[in-house]
Order: sequence, then C-alpha cells, then structure tokens
Amino acid sequence: MADSTHNDLLARLAGTGHTGDGPDPYAAVAASTPDHDGQHENGQDEKQAQADEKLDALIDRIGQLAPDAKNAIAGTDAEPPPKGKEHLHNSFLPIEPESFLEAQLTDSEVEALILKYLLARGDVSGRDVADQVKLPFVLVDELLRVLKGEQLVVHRGDAPMNDYQYQLTDMGRERGRRHSQHCTYFGSAPVSLQDYIDSVNAQSLTNQHPTAEDLRSAFGDLVLSQKMFDRLGPAINSGRGLFLFGPPGNGKTSIAERVTAAFGEYIWIPRAIGIDGEIVRVFDPINHDEVPAESSGGLLDQRKIDKRWVRIRRPTILAGGELTMSQLEVTINVSTGISEAPLQLKSNCGTLVIDDFGRQRMRIDELLNRWIVPLEKRVDFLGLPNGKKIQVPFDQLIIFSTNLEPRELVDEAFLRRIPYKIEVTDPSEAEFRWLLEAMCTDMGIQYQEAAADYLIETHYKQMGRPLRFCQPRDLLLQVRNYCVYHNRPAELTAEFLDKAAEIYFAVM
Repeated sequence: MADSTHNDLLARLAGTGHTGDGPDPYAAVAASTPDHDGQHENGQDEKQAQADEKLDALIDRIGQLAPDAKNAIAGTDAEPPPKGKEHLHNSFLPIEPESFLEAQLTDSEVEALILKYLLARGDVSGRDVADQVKLPFVLVDELLRVLKGEQLVVHRGDAPMNDYQYQLTDMGRERGRRHSQHCTYFGSAPVSLQDYIDSVNAQSLTNQHPTAEDLRSAFGDLVLSQKMFDRLGPAINSGRGLFLFGPPGNGKTSIAERVTAAFGEYIWIPRAIGIDGEIVRVFDPINHDEVPAESSGGLLDQRKIDKRWVRIRRPTILAGGELTMSQLEVTINVSTGISEAPLQLKSNCGTLVIDDFGRQRMRIDELLNRWIVPLEKRVDFLGLPNGKKIQVPFDQLIIFSTNLEPRELVDEAFLRRIPYKIEVTDPSEAEFRWLLEAMCTDMGIQYQEAAADYLIETHYKQMGRPLRFCQPRDLLLQVRNYCVYHNRPAELTAEFLDKAAEIYFAVM
C-alpha cells in the first residue's frame, strides 16, 4: 500500500496522475521537457500563456477548497486593508526568529536574562521563562537544558506539556547576581538596532499619504474651516515640521493631538533595543497604546509574530512646559542600569507635539539647537551610557504649538526648517453659534437662539471681547453646574449666561 501511494504521488508530480474527478490538477504545473530545437518565440509565448492559465486554474481550485490557502500561495494571507485605506496600509510584520542567530542575540545575552528572572522569581516553568523573554519556547528550552548541564539550574519538578519547573543552583544564583549588578533588566529580549531602523523605514510617515477624506475623519469632532483643511492637508502629507500659532483657546493642542489619526492606524515597535550590551527600553505604556494583533485564522498561515515586538496605535506624544533636555537624550537609571529611550525615539512613525513652545524649563536656543540637525537630516544622534554614539531615525511629524509670536521666539534659520507655519485664528460668529448649539445638544441643554444673541451682543461685542473656540464648552459647563447645584433644569437663558460669564470672564 505504501509503495502504491508513493508511486501515485510521483505520477501526479510528473503530470500523469488522475483523481476521481478527472485529470489531476497537479498536472497543470508539472515540469515540461525543455525544447532545445530552437522553437519560434511565438510558440514559446503560446506555451507560456497556456501554462499560466493552467496555474491560475489550479490556484482557483485550491481557493475553492480552502480560501485562506489561495491567499497564502499569493503571499497575502493577512487581512487586506479596508477599502479606501490602501494608501495607509502598513505591511511590516515582525516574524518569530528560528534561532538566536536570526534574532541577532547570543546565548550569553539570553542566559543573563533567564538567570536574572529566576533569581527574582525563585522557580518557574520553562514556558514561563520563554514568555518572559518573548522568545520561542523551543529555543529557550534548548538553552535551559544547556544551563542544567552546566549546573546553573536544576529541575524543581515536572510542568505540563513536556516541561519542567526550573530553579537556580548556588552557582546559578551567584552568576545571576553578577549580571544584576550591571543591569537588573530581565524583560523581553532586545531587538537589534538595525532591525529597529528597518522597521521605522518600512512604517515611515513618508510612506503614508492621507487624503482630504482621511483628514475630515481625523478632525470629525472639531470645527475647522475649509481654509484650515487646505492648509493642514499638505503639511500633514509632508511628514515634516509644523508650526501652529495663534491666540489661546482656539484648539491648537486639539488639532495637534488629532493629526496622527490621519495616518495609518497601527505600527509595530520593539519592547527594547539592544546595542553593544546596553538595553534601551522603547515601549512605554504611558505614551503607547498597545493593540494586540488579531489572528487571521488562515489554514495555511503558519507564521508566528515575534513577541519581542508590540503593536500600538501610531503614537502621539505631547510634551509641554515640563520638557527638559534630559527627556531628549537616552537616560539611565543608575540604580537599575536600565536605559530609557528619549521622546523623539518613542514618537517615531507618529507625532511629537511640543506644546506651549517658548515656556519650557530650558532656554529656547538650547531646544532649537537640539532640533536643527534632526529636522534637516531626518536622523538623530544619541549618546549611550557606555559612551557610544548611535544614529537613529528621526521619523515623526513634529508640531510646535505656541500662543506667542513665532518671530519673537526663533530666528529665520530655524523657521526655514519648519516648512509649514499655520495660524489658528478665532472663530467667525457663525462658527461660534454652530458650536454653541452643538455643545448644547451634547450636554442635554435646551438651545435658545435668543439667549445666543444675548450672549454674543452683551458679553462679546459690547465688551470688545474676541470669540474663542473653547468658550461655548466652558460657558455651558458653568451653566449646567449652576443648574445642578440649584436643582433646576439646565437651559440656555440670559440669567444663567450672566452667572457663567461673571465667573468665567472675571479676570479676562
């Protein structure tokens, strides 16, 4: 029986086999005898066309039997991008390494992480160790066997799925302590710097081209004029520097925070980067919003994601008046030996907002000098604790937002490197009225046109006070809070607006 099956398989691969439904589809892609007699090119083209048709027919048949298989053959077993979003699709995918060499790690580096983890936890299973360092169990299991042979670990007991509970020996604890003296980190195994650079290039903002529809979707909850959209669109598409300036309260920060939503939704970043023995943490739960990848569910999708990487929403990192120079450099915790990536590295492939520009704790010229080269060359140079200098991508849309006059803050040389300067102006009266009505609806307050007329005439025109985008929300919050306190229904009346304006505009 085995010989018969073997012969049948050979016949099918040779193109002479059959199935119960007729000729075997494998015959369509069987190798043909090369023609050495110098056939005419037309004949060769015809044969090639026939072979292509047969191959397409075979793929279609496989697709009918297993739809995911057809995608796998074409190399596109991942879910296609949503319709209309192809220009924002991110095709980068970190694949699980099959060896430490492929992961660009040494046995010693992984051994140090394992020993420090066991030193902190006491005894754990091999699969727990693999999950901690984010490497395939088959690789970690093999290394644990080596460590057992070197009498650094022992079996504490059995664990499910052909695994063991591991515990350090006295020699293992001593070696673990020596590793911890240099650096206490025992999290995910680091990704190489080159792999990180390649990932940024693959997911760069310059590869994304948001359309007018993408911008309207991103700013759907803000009131923006067509003129503002026409200015923001090219600036966002450029992926370069952007200066937002204008009076306070008109939404500069709100605009800056929503810019990232116009680009592709997700990117992959490493949990940590390893550079010549130094480990630099990149993933920051405070600034990064993790979004676990969905399973494609394909029958032939045997790819596994490298767990050293994490999928996040494209980052938007906001730094205000508290920004210091140390946040723009690699910082090390001297007590733990763990280094932290600077803000610009964490914001790669996203947006970095310098809010309240001109009010930082550092001098303005210091901050400007720090950005001159990165804005010009799209690369940054960072110093590591060991003294080594490295070059990293500077791939983010950096937005400077300020209430101050830009020409009084920076010189022409720096402004030249920020190609787009956009003034965020006060709303028109029509925009102010529309926003007031929209906010009334959101807050459950009954809108009254006469009250809106009274507010604008009495508290703005007569006082010579400019309209601001933030004020409808702020005033209505005061009205609602006043009504709640006095147990009265929330309404837009002249009486309530006078109460709110008296407090809100007290020193304005």
